[in-house]
Amino acid sequence: MYDLIVIGGGAAGLFAALSAKAAHAKANVVLLEKSAVLLAKVRISGGGRCNVTHQCFDPTKLIQNYPRGGQELRGPFHRFQPQDTMQWFESRGAALKAEPDGRIFPVTDSSETIINTLLQEAKALQLEILMRQKIDKIEKTDQGFQVGPYTTRKLLLATGSASDGHAWAAQLGHTIEKPVPSLFTFNVPTSPLKELSGISHSPVELSIVGAPLVQKGALLITHFGFSGPAALKLSAWGAKIFHERQYKVPLSVDWLPDETIPKTFETLLQLKKTAPQKTLLAENPFKFSKNLWKTLLDNDKRLSDISQKELQAISQKLHADIYQIDGKTTHKEEFVTCGGVTLKEVNFKTMESKICPGLYFAGEILDIDGVTGGFNFQAAWTTGFIAGSSAMEGLN
Repeated sequence: MYDLIVIGGGAAGLFAALSAKAAHAKANVVLLEKSAVLLAKVRISGGGRCNVTHQCFDPTKLIQNYPRGGQELRGPFHRFQPQDTMQWFESRGAALKAEPDGRIFPVTDSSETIINTLLQEAKALQLEILMRQKIDKIEKTDQGFQVGPYTTRKLLLATGSASDGHAWAAQLGHTIEKPVPSLFTFNVPTSPLKELSGISHSPVELSIVGAPLVQKGALLITHFGFSGPAALKLSAWGAKIFHERQYKVPLSVDWLPDETIPKTFETLLQLKKTAPQKTLLAENPFKFSKNLWKTLLDNDKRLSDISQKELQAISQKLHADIYQIDGKTTHKEEFVTCGGVTLKEVNFKTMESKICPGLYFAGEILDIDGVTGGFNFQAAWTTGFIAGSSAMEGLN
């Protein structure tokens, strides 16, 4: 009989198993992975560079990057936060660096550095890892759990957004919030900006028309619509709204979020007075990229020929430019979902189930998701660390 079986060979599962062995070296711990590869998501994350975590060391600020699970993670982040993640990897020889936006990567710019560090630790701790494991059934027993052909005192599920993990959690008494995509980009087939693919503008404010959601940041124009931090953040916070509306929603873009409509109008009016013979196109008072300004403005008249009513309409447009989203695009390997095991059914001091004693959770199987920037990995490291160490408590 095992002391602990961890199911799932991703970041959360492997880190949980390592944390368990580190807490109790003689414990009989095994990690079961259904595929032939460990850490698949780590390998391709960040374009193969692996965005390990984020340089945000204040738990109160850190939790603001989680559309779901932020409040629940407040306590866990006081126990294991980005600083601890960095110390864990660097003390094992993986040098890390912070980029200007706060994202943390290995100095090598290669996810293999992170993978090798984790696998070397597994070897050092003599962690048993079994690949290509097909688990048909999990049952609660008087001694613990029957996991396919294996018996264990304790069980830790770290199966990400996989449906079998949700099914096992449900069989063991848990409620599952329906998984829906998070962190996706917007398809806007009718966008007049698509020919400007590659142009980025910052900052903008994006909102779903008719919903109280606003996100500010850089917007990247693509050949299919919109991407960039502002779009990704809005998709994360609005994941359930987008899903309910089948990814067909009107999007409002405020191109000048640090201005107001009256102030913008006043700027244009002043320009009309001081440079009447110039074109508004040539003046470009808000310093947009030339092609973006030309497309947004769609007006090459001299300022003297533009009426105040037209200037008012231009001001309105620059603060509420409406586009129709019709579908989403996700990078399938970096797929993030919201949904999963309902958080109120889990004790976040230990990551143990409140419903099924001896059952623990880590990572994306929980209804937790973060915005882009290393936050999803940090949730994996934190919940994995706490679940793995806690599962060892009470073992002889």
